[in-house]
Amino acid sequence: MAVTKRLRGVWFLWLTSAALLLSGCASTLSARVTTYQQWPVGVQGEYYRIVPDENQAGNLQFSAYADMLRAAIGPTGLREAGPGAEPRFEVRLEYGNPVKQGWVQRYDDPFFYPGWPAFGGYYGGWGGWGGGIFYSPRVVNVPVEVYRNTLTVVIHDLAMQEQEVYRATAVHNSDSDSLDAVMPYLMQAIFDDFPGNNGQTKVVKYELPR
Repeated sequence: MAVTKRLRGVWFLWLTSAALLLSGCASTLSARVTTYQQWPVGVQGEYYRIVPDENQAGNLQFSAYADMLRAAIGPTGLREAGPGAEPRFEVRLEYGNPVKQGWVQRYDDPFFYPGWPAFGGYYGGWGGWGGGIFYSPRVVNVPVEVYRNTLTVVIHDLAMQEQEVYRATAVHNSDSDSLDAVMPYLMQAIFDDFPGNNGQTKVVKYELPR
């Protein structure tokens, strides 16, 4: 019971901090989730073990993400193996947020984008009511950095010769380096409607607290 309360507390704190960081950008957060599964029947109540890879062992960021996983996986009915308990499943995490250059279209308008050239970006002329001057800002392509926040959860069944029985990837694109803030939502997206349909891709949206 104490462990459950602690996990709920961790989950609440992470979601609250994530919302504070993200709420200035949007009122909702969306993630694209792709799921592959051959989930065995009759395994509710079975034990699992979170297994770090060699680069994750002892990593504080991984430890925080592992706590998020414990909170998110709870509703599936699986239980984390404690001392003396033999796990049936091994759970592994892969995550990252590589940055790439993308392009967006904006109006070449110095009134809306200070610091841009004040001249040369307009098409002007005489016309309109009373012969007034009108300006029509042109549309230009602007380079932007796009962070691909990604989480993949893979589950192996030790009772089936370590066969992979579940693999899901959640992706959220953002214009800032915000993997820690986004991670609670990616984790929730992975385990919503678990185990889902094999080969399924869906977009999920979460309301951010105001």
